[in-house]
Amino acid sequence: MRNIINKFTVGLALTLSVMACHDDLDQLPIDPDSFTEQDVFANTQEAKGALAKLYASLALTGQQGPAGQGDISGIDEGASQYTRLLFYLNELTTDHSVVGWGDPGVPDLHNLSWSSSNDFAEAMYYRLGQEVSFCNSFISNATSLAGAEAQTFIAEARFLRAYAYYNLIDLYANVPLTTIVSTELPTQSDSAALFAFVESELLEIQDLLADNNEYGRVDKVAAWALLSRLYLNAESFTGTDKYAECITFSNKVINSSYAIHTIDINGNGSAYDELFLADNNTNGAQNEFIFTANFDGVQSTTYGGTTFLIHASIGGSMDPLASGVNGGWGGLRTTKAFVSKFDSSVAARNGDGNPIAWSDNRAMFYTNGQAYEIETIVNTFTDGYAVTKFKNVNSDGSGANDTSGEFSDTDLPLIRLAEIYLNYAEAALRGGGGDLNTAVALVNQLRARAYGNNTGNISTSDLSLDFILDERSRELYWEGFRRTDLIRFNKFTTGTYVWPFKGGASEGKEVESFRKLFPLPTNVISINPNLDQNPGY
Repeated sequence: MRNIINKFTVGLALTLSVMACHDDLDQLPIDPDSFTEQDVFANTQEAKGALAKLYASLALTGQQGPAGQGDISGIDEGASQYTRLLFYLNELTTDHSVVGWGDPGVPDLHNLSWSSSNDFAEAMYYRLGQEVSFCNSFISNATSLAGAEAQTFIAEARFLRAYAYYNLIDLYANVPLTTIVSTELPTQSDSAALFAFVESELLEIQDLLADNNEYGRVDKVAAWALLSRLYLNAESFTGTDKYAECITFSNKVINSSYAIHTIDINGNGSAYDELFLADNNTNGAQNEFIFTANFDGVQSTTYGGTTFLIHASIGGSMDPLASGVNGGWGGLRTTKAFVSKFDSSVAARNGDGNPIAWSDNRAMFYTNGQAYEIETIVNTFTDGYAVTKFKNVNSDGSGANDTSGEFSDTDLPLIRLAEIYLNYAEAALRGGGGDLNTAVALVNQLRARAYGNNTGNISTSDLSLDFILDERSRELYWEGFRRTDLIRFNKFTTGTYVWPFKGGASEGKEVESFRKLFPLPTNVISINPNLDQNPGY
């Protein structure tokens, strides 16, 4: 099934609620080698290929890769990829990152000054709308298939649709809820209604999903994990807390077959870096990964994903070969506000007193020739430490699949067990029940991996909400969580926490509270008179 989708037709996914396929898919093919929807859903074997498209829509950008037949027009195809957009909206808007590119709309993200026409906020809406549209069509067509396997496929599609709606709640809040293919203009839903939908879907499919699935596909633990994340943010999303429910489903995940990856290829107990290497689908990290966006430097090429994260974070005097790629794009760095989260583990400082080495192995920074302070963002890669968290090399140091070094094999975890450990600890601190001793034990598992020993372990007296926010920053940085976390802690827009160039000020400043949400695309609102723009835009 070929879907060439532009801004207008993708916008329809959440306005007109139609599947953005060519009309000739409803006609008999002239070419005997072409496939129709009837062919795709003739049996479960063919339907599995359509299911793969639902997963691929979160990793790839179009029909051929890396560019040329993009799903979304009006934006650079590589920049339209889901996880790259997630980085732009949930990391670049925070203390975790700045970018040296001056492309229209990019500086506005870190400055928290975007307009209603920001290309990246629009593109994410269209990307998620595409995913909802694909899932709705798949679910509708797959219901005609018999057998348990087909029911599992449908449950997976419902998970992916729920995941898309989780993102839509988080980023935009007030979007239409569409679950069927229709030409009717949908009405606007609010966070509470969307939250209830995602919750009910995940509760219904938890026992329909496989107990264990092949790598890259979700199982019932993924439903529990997304419920854990959803419930942790319930108060932020809807005004009603569900921390007790977060504890319940975090426990289900913690007691499942997934395990923290602790022993590296050399038999050492510090394996954090292996979570972000090219062989993380086989080096043991896969046992921690509950849901992933999968990449292959030969078979599935894109300028988003980890190809973006690796290339864009290389510049200055950095050697691209050390990260397994053929060059740097001189873009992404981080702020001293984030680097300072590792102050308790500083092992060495330079002559200016700035940190350059840490005993916490999660502090993965390149400091040679890089300034700790950021004076200028655009076109000045050497202002701010570089981040070396993601690499396109295998655990044994060998090269990845793409010998040219252009595209990455490194998969990106969308949900991993470490997050659930931290969800449990935070929900316990927020009064959801659970046990604080258990929370400390879970946190210490992560810190023991980070330090390679127990020197970084904490006690119950160290455990606080501020500590958890910082620990989430240290453990999960650049994985798409930071904006959501700061909003939950009321630190994203307020003056209680600032970082360099927050609000466009060099020292940072408070910004308008409406920045907690992104605007709906203007042309989507013009298509559907039932929709109102988010406040402030």
